[in-house]
Amino acid sequence: MDIKQLQTFLTASKTLSFTQTAQQLGYAQSSITAQIKSLEEELGTVLFERLGKRITLTEEGSRLQQYAQKMLELDTEMKRALSSEHTHAVLTIGAQESQCVYRLPSILQLFQQRHPQVKIIFKPVHTTEIAKDLLQSGNLDVAFITDTYKDTPMLHRERLIQEQLVFISAPSTVLQKSALSAQHFSDATMLLTENGCSYRNQLESHLQQEGVYPAQLIEFASIEAIKQCVMAGLGITFLPKMVVEKELENKRLKELPTTLNLAAIFTDIAWHKDKHISPYLADFIEIAIDRYKEL
Repeated sequence: MDIKQLQTFLTASKTLSFTQTAQQLGYAQSSITAQIKSLEEELGTVLFERLGKRITLTEEGSRLQQYAQKMLELDTEMKRALSSEHTHAVLTIGAQESQCVYRLPSILQLFQQRHPQVKIIFKPVHTTEIAKDLLQSGNLDVAFITDTYKDTPMLHRERLIQEQLVFISAPSTVLQKSALSAQHFSDATMLLTENGCSYRNQLESHLQQEGVYPAQLIEFASIEAIKQCVMAGLGITFLPKMVVEKELENKRLKELPTTLNLAAIFTDIAWHKDKHISPYLADFIEIAIDRYKEL
């Protein structure tokens, strides 16, 4: 039994004419007869009395009429619920705070204009490993990965931009040396993002290789909190330049030169290579790639 057979049966039950049914549905009359016969054989009952050229519903046919109407209505409801036009789809995005605050708002604004029915959820993604696990488990649809390059065969990745990481202090900070070296941090107070952040991991790893540990480390969950505390003269921080550009321009913060040779940090957009790409996900990816090209 299929929906086409039920539609044919319902039309025939109303017209009580296989000829008119064929005309309304655009089938040959022989096709209508074959569909009704197939339905009767599957159900093991006679649905129509054939009295010459006239047909009438049997008692069983009348009972099927009610069920067939409900099944067609349910089929229509199902298709509407699953269509991209009517469903309240969810797009789950992973990204670091810096991307969410300074890069994604314009992307999301354009995306919501095009897809107002799609609900957006953000999840924190600090490293390649976190992104890989969440994408592989299906807990993310797409991720913005800000990290050093790491091979991820199960992910499809598109390079968006190379990030510029800078050391920042209050304008009043005076260095004993012309540029920050590893040894400088042995008596410095560092204000850093939460443990696990990709660029914090890289800095700490480099200092550990040099056998150097900051005199004091203060950890923050918010980049804005870090900036305010650095402006107050509490210490030095290490952040993507994009998050401090305004403060550097108005001289509320200053960039510190350094001799540290740190690995390049990139931001990629990534999704699982076997991920089903819905039309709205494909559009989100396209918008993101286009907007990052403008940076």
